[in-house]
Amino acid sequence: MNLFEIGFLKLSLTDLIDILLISAIFLYSYSYFKGTRGGQMLLGLLILFFAGFVVNILGFKATSWLLNLFQTVWVVVFVILFQPEIRRLLTAVGQNRLVRRLFQIERSSIREDIIISIDEIKKNKWGALLVFERENSLRSISSEGIKMNSLVSAELLVSIFNPSSPLHDGAVIIKNNIIESASCILPLSDTKSLNAEMGTRHRAAIGISEESDAIAVVISEENGKISVAENGLFISSNLSLDDLRGLLKEKMNDDQDE
Repeated sequence: MNLFEIGFLKLSLTDLIDILLISAIFLYSYSYFKGTRGGQMLLGLLILFFAGFVVNILGFKATSWLLNLFQTVWVVVFVILFQPEIRRLLTAVGQNRLVRRLFQIERSSIREDIIISIDEIKKNKWGALLVFERENSLRSISSEGIKMNSLVSAELLVSIFNPSSPLHDGAVIIKNNIIESASCILPLSDTKSLNAEMGTRHRAAIGISEESDAIAVVISEENGKISVAENGLFISSNLSLDDLRGLLKEKMNDDQDE
């Protein structure tokens, strides 16, 4: 069934759905590549594909052949040079709640890795600051840190917050089950209500929770206490590991846990 015709161009309902689907795929992909060289390459590919479509309709055989050749080369270059961005995109697709429900995909829990790493950090009497991104993007902050784009693991988190590591200062930004960046500098809160024993990490945790909907977990270097900040307040202090496990499950709404 044709919806309408413009000269030789006929648009059916199937064509419209096809166009919307392709547009959604490109927009979703670009949202993850935005701000990177991968994003520029994606735009370049989109322009080439569109140009190829136009010259094919117009019947320009030589130009069509040349553009098709460039399209093939660009796709190969894109895959080779931008494997990290592609891997990140595919991971995000697999982690999408709708996709997991549709295909009944189960994700391995990262909660235990986080709990194990915090336990190890406490035992070693180190400090740590973990920020869990939710709806509000923290890209402006994570882009200023050391990019990681690594799957969460207890070993990696412990190594990051080892005082001998150059990454131990600052915060780790975690989105879904990916460590986005380490050594991130967070905005410090000006609140006067902080306990005297709470230092810069605690003020940074409050600061990021004031400016976003993120959850910030602090492990005190001085006394090993675990505190959690949300909406500009410490909603829990001196948590046990079991309490933290339950709180993360509740607050992250299973987006990063299950």
